[in-house]
Amino acid sequence: MPITDWPLAERPREKLLARGAGALSDAELLAIFLRTGVAGKTAVDVARDLLVEYGGLRALLGAERARLCAAPGLGDAKYAQLMAALEIGQRFLGEVLARGTALESSRDTRDYLMARLRDLDREVFCALFLDTRHRVLVFEELSSGTLNGTAVYAREVVRRALKHNAAAVIFAHNHPSGVAEPSRADEVLTARLKEALALVDVRVLDHVVVGDGEIVSFCERGLL
Repeated sequence: MPITDWPLAERPREKLLARGAGALSDAELLAIFLRTGVAGKTAVDVARDLLVEYGGLRALLGAERARLCAAPGLGDAKYAQLMAALEIGQRFLGEVLARGTALESSRDTRDYLMARLRDLDREVFCALFLDTRHRVLVFEELSSGTLNGTAVYAREVVRRALKHNAAAVIFAHNHPSGVAEPSRADEVLTARLKEALALVDVRVLDHVVVGDGEIVSFCERGLL
């Protein structure tokens, strides 16, 4: 049965307009992008098949272009639409922490860092440099490493903090393994950076570790 023959309350687009995007399943959201199905299948059916094949929305959006475009119901145009939607979401989160924005919500900060770091296949160490009122000065990638490590030098971090005239900083790095639990090396590095930055009156507000769908705060763990 085509979607146009479904009850209005069950059609993805009408459901979104009436109840908001949060009321839709992953398959229903994807079906709105697909717009049409294939022979014998609605857009929702095609969306469900794709989610099953890839194991979820995250893996689907991270799939290689050639493979995704070859899937029934997809192609270059729809692939472009999906990638554009993904980029819009990331840029939206980025604007939340745009230059000059005061950090008033730890959740906004975490959502942004999660979006930036979760899907990377290498370990990346980053910093949010802040002014005296905890407004964002800049987000910077300080070091990029391998699957399970990256080199971070206190001298370089201090240099970057001074360049931006920062008064405070929030560090973040990802664990490509998906496990957000801080290692002993993470703790040692954080202590070393905190000590070095204290010499130039820059406070370390937090260090967060991003895993697969989870994030661990040093501040909340009492590790700062």
